[in-house]
Amino acid sequence: MVEATSNTLHPGRPAPQRRSWLAGREATIPWITTPLLLAILVAIWHSYVRVSGISPFILPGPGAVLSDWIDLIQSPRAWFHAGMTVYATLVGFFWAALIGVVLGVLIARIRWLELTLNPFIVATQVIPKVALVPLFVVWFGFGITSKVIVAGVLAFFPILTNTVLGVKSIDEGHRDVMTALNASRWQIFRRLELPSALPYILTGFEVGIVLAIIGAVVGEYLGGNQGLGHLLIQSMNGFETSQMFAVLIQMSLIGFAFYFSIGLLKRLLIPWHATGGA
Repeated sequence: MVEATSNTLHPGRPAPQRRSWLAGREATIPWITTPLLLAILVAIWHSYVRVSGISPFILPGPGAVLSDWIDLIQSPRAWFHAGMTVYATLVGFFWAALIGVVLGVLIARIRWLELTLNPFIVATQVIPKVALVPLFVVWFGFGITSKVIVAGVLAFFPILTNTVLGVKSIDEGHRDVMTALNASRWQIFRRLELPSALPYILTGFEVGIVLAIIGAVVGEYLGGNQGLGHLLIQSMNGFETSQMFAVLIQMSLIGFAFYFSIGLLKRLLIPWHATGGA
């Protein structure tokens, strides 16, 4: 009430600005809350296992999982399987990014091509692509090729759709200004369309890299004898539940590394954008 009266009596005086307690702390909060939340979840997990007396074949304790994970990262065999999963993910993602960006730019710029391909794109998106894995195994065998294709197929559509959205979201007035300045189509693309669409494309990359590793692992589930997916199925068949948790931890760490790599790329390429800033 005192503050309101003061502002009423002195209308020319600017109202005092109230700084949020979050100001200046956004970058440090995740480094505190994330480990804290993880520690709470592990404590709940440990307490439940101790109190309930549940069988370790169903739910092992955190200590047993940590021990098996340490053994896993010390095993050359496990690193070989992890390397195969990383290889399938990166190769599939590379082709998905290359084809998705090029095709997305063409679809966004050529109207008749968009009208022609859009029904096929919608039809292929509604198909559960994981269900195509057995078909890919039949066509391309149990080797690494089928895993690469599955990873690429899953990563392709978010990259394509985000690229189309990014190019089509450019203000036509900006494009008219470039045309009035006698800029060539290549100059318009390089100086206007690509920088404007880059935040959308990189967002598609963030989604695509996660789906790529999911595709690679699912491909390893259903066929082949290499990769972390195969190692997970092997642990399940041997009723080694703590080993399964260890493999899942390893998969999660690889997925986080890929995701944060795309985040670093956004910081390098689009520091001026809200999604790429610090």
